[in-house]
Amino acid sequence: MSRVGKVPVKIQQGVKVDVKDGFVKVEGPKGKLSYKLARGVVVKIENGSVIVTRDESITNQAAALHGLTRTLIYNMVHGVHLGFTKELDIVGVGYRAAVKGSTLTLTVGYSHPIDYELPSGISAKVENNTHIVVTGADKILVGMVAAKIRSFREPEPYQGKGIKYMDEHIIRKQGKAAGAK
Repeated sequence: MSRVGKVPVKIQQGVKVDVKDGFVKVEGPKGKLSYKLARGVVVKIENGSVIVTRDESITNQAAALHGLTRTLIYNMVHGVHLGFTKELDIVGVGYRAAVKGSTLTLTVGYSHPIDYELPSGISAKVENNTHIVVTGADKILVGMVAAKIRSFREPEPYQGKGIKYMDEHIIRKQGKAAGAK
């Protein structure tokens, strides 16, 4: 039995969880999310908590997805209640970002600015032209959008220029030694 899967998920105040026809639907102040349950995983709501169990007749697949399903449901409940954020920093002379509506415009050393259309449910805020805060209810989507923004100009190891996560440490390399034998 999964140790993670056994722990019940407490439903926060203001969050509604509905289990119907193999889908878990979570609704809260930050949005709505849904997840299709895998075969062999059973979800019940008891005493203000979500309890994830598995069907013992389907052993391998249900055992592998038991803890994962519980974690995904926990992330959904947390996301619609409080939301998730990822913060990115832009390092480099002349590198900057701006948000207009749902379009993030990045100027990161190319001959043209990059316009990235944010998916629905995700919002971005730019502070001091070089600090991007990506927020949303879906943890997976927030992480994917942050990774996509970082991929436009990944940090390089010599000067550290590029887009990096706020808590990321770039391992710097030593450049060429001029005139050394």
